Amino acid sequence: MTGATRSRARSATVVSVAFASIILSAPLAQAQSIEQTLVQAYRNNPDLNAARAGVRVANEGVPAALSGYRPSVNATITAAGQYNESSVGASTYVGTGPGSSRAIRSAPRAATLSVTQPLFDGNRTTNSVRQADQNVLAARETLRNAEQTVLLASATAHMNVLREQAVLDLRRRNVEVLREQLRATRDRFNVGEVTRTDVALAESALQAAIAVATGAESDLANARSVYMQQVGVQPARLTPARTIERLLPRNLDAAVIAGQTEHPAIRGARHGADSQLLQVRIAESALYPTLGLSASLTRAAEQSSASGQSVSAAVGMTLTIPIFANGGRDYATIRAAKESYGQRRIQIETAAASVRQAVTQSWAALEASRAQIQAAEVQVRSQDIAVNGIREEYKVGQRTIIDVLNATQTLTEARVALVRAQRDRVVLSYSVLSAMGRLNGSRLALRTEIFDPTTHYNQVRDQWIGVRTPDGR
Repeated sequence: MTGATRSRARSATVVSVAFASIILSAPLAQAQSIEQTLVQAYRNNPDLNAARAGVRVANEGVPAALSGYRPSVNATITAAGQYNESSVGASTYVGTGPGSSRAIRSAPRAATLSVTQPLFDGNRTTNSVRQADQNVLAARETLRNAEQTVLLASATAHMNVLREQAVLDLRRRNVEVLREQLRATRDRFNVGEVTRTDVALAESALQAAIAVATGAESDLANARSVYMQQVGVQPARLTPARTIERLLPRNLDAAVIAGQTEHPAIRGARHGADSQLLQVRIAESALYPTLGLSASLTRAAEQSSASGQSVSAAVGMTLTIPIFANGGRDYATIRAAKESYGQRRIQIETAAASVRQAVTQSWAALEASRAQIQAAEVQVRSQDIAVNGIREEYKVGQRTIIDVLNATQTLTEARVALVRAQRDRVVLSYSVLSAMGRLNGSRLALRTEIFDPTTHYNQVRDQWIGVRTPDGR
């Protein structure tokens, strides 16, 4: 095991001292882990639920396309009332009677049952079904991408709340330290050991620290509101989180390869290109002949002075051969579909380049965060020793109040930097997994029911009739 690997293993569960101090005063029953945060987001986030609904919408495209194979049955019923009156004038021929008129009333009725069955439509239906399946696969990748986005945003919101709570705690402690420093400086001023300038410097540092602490309170409120937006509930007492570096590959090259093969943006772009290629085939079907079978049964009845009824049946086949249909529009449609296919192919390259850049960037940032944590830990320890020494030297007149205030401020900022670096490491571990396309509920082993997009697909694929959705709506 290399030194870097050992360092990575040792610090995989690093938790900030400031983070830990936040939850020590709270009952453990009230603490909420990052896993619980992700479970709540997985269940409640509206963007994720909307993406799931989008998958169900895409699933319905498959039975819609399959309808092209199925017969169409229609019943037509007609009823009417008719009145006819005719008159005949006096005849000029010998032997005819005087003029007369005749009225006829009738109520014709008819019922027709017709069935049409397509036999060949230029492979339009076949390609439409294949295209609908590709659209379903693309919708599933869109859902995976949405799931990654939501989980990453929720993990970030969890860690941001922890960070701002820890920073606020440090800022408040700094205020208390400076307040005590001001009190001690005033006492020394009263006995003539320091000047009024020292008192003014101590008071100025205290007020500056109070202003910074007020800003930290605002930052915490903002982080809590973002958490509420992403997760759907107000954050309770949150526990510090571990990194998920155990789920990452050993090196950057392996991470890039995984991203190129598994990221939903790339896979979705590929399905989109396949769907567009099938659209070219669908457009070309307009140039092919079509063949259909039709049958009809009609029963007609007429209620009149000479009422009667009739029954007729017909069976036939229709062959349609396009020669120059729609004024050449079909040819333009085919050419446009081919250009769209080329565009989709380019989008695959764009998605691949974006994923490669995201993996590389997040991996480098994660490596940097490890180094920043180590440096910040050393700085905090050294600066803590320095502050204690400077305060003792100040008491015997070897240091000025400026030295004490500057050293105290440096120590506070070093602790804040350590908190932020530790937060960054956790978030960046999630970012790398997301950039690779592997951030999902299954891989994180979330303790909740994982959404299965194939369930609804299997429920509706071969459904011929019915307006109710599988959930009963």
